[in-house]
Amino acid sequence: MTQRAALHAVIYGFVHGVNFRHFVLRRARELGLTGYVRNLSRERAVEVIAEGDRDKLEQLLRQLEVGPSLAGVKRVQVDWSEYSGAYSRFRIGS
Repeated sequence: MTQRAALHAVIYGFVHGVNFRHFVLRRARELGLTGYVRNLSRERAVEVIAEGDRDKLEQLLRQLEVGPSLAGVKRVQVDWSEYSGAYSRFRIGS
């Protein structure tokens, strides 16, 4: 049985105005994850909350560390927690 988990990631660097949120949306949906991605304007960062199979979350995390071609990821802060089932789909948040 696959272990389910939750990932909270904050991505720092050149991540605004480079389609980072849409990049994450596509990747998360392809992986069958739920949650959301949103800009953190004050910190010039992007926040990702994702839930699903741990191996799929790890795949998403590897992609967050690189981002879309125009992005310049400097650092990714990651916290893992238990799966809550709180999200029905993956979306772009506000």
